[in-house]
Amino acid sequence: MAQQLTFDLGHRPALGREDFLVAPSNAAAVALIDAWPRWPHPVAALAGPAASGKPPLGQVWRGASGPADVDSAALRQADLAELSAGQRHFLVGGCETALAGDRLLSAQLFHLHNMVREMGGSLLLIGEDAPARWACDLPDLRSRLAAVPVARLGPPDDSLIAALLVKQFSDRQLTVRPEIISYLLPRLDRSFAAVRDVAAALDQASLARKQPITLPLVREVLAGED
Repeated sequence: MAQQLTFDLGHRPALGREDFLVAPSNAAAVALIDAWPRWPHPVAALAGPAASGKPPLGQVWRGASGPADVDSAALRQADLAELSAGQRHFLVGGCETALAGDRLLSAQLFHLHNMVREMGGSLLLIGEDAPARWACDLPDLRSRLAAVPVARLGPPDDSLIAALLVKQFSDRQLTVRPEIISYLLPRLDRSFAAVRDVAAALDQASLARKQPITLPLVREVLAGED
């Protein structure tokens, strides 16, 4: 039977604070984002393992503060005076493993840190470990990173994975029965990426076959990903 042609038109992800799901694994990090702009320190950090939800929570902060989003490669090459023109808030990721042996990047992050303090702005650092543990060859930057307050995220637990599945399907305007969620729950990696990917795959399969998401369809899609 010929399959229906499908087009990747995307979907509308819900990235506002009211849409971010709070669980014990991310409660401290959510509290940090909610406390902005009343942070006691202009620089803060989110730390947690891969797929613990740091990028989605960074998106929430983007919605609140509208920061410049800078990775290590962009920061290394940036003109900081130009970067700060009309901007006081910055979200920086990708420096954790890039700082070691990179004097230029270390100097840029040091100056950005100082610049944010001087202009009364905010700097949110993201990494798997606390900034105090990042390898850095610049003593002045090491001392500043050691003082950065850290909110930690853990891997999502079963209740959060289940809620994320419901949210991902809802964002795609899909309704699935509870038994679908129950079937998926023990078969997925404990990560935001795994939830997103399986929801996208089921959405595409459902469109291609012009049928709702059923347990046989779920089994077929999961078998195809093995």
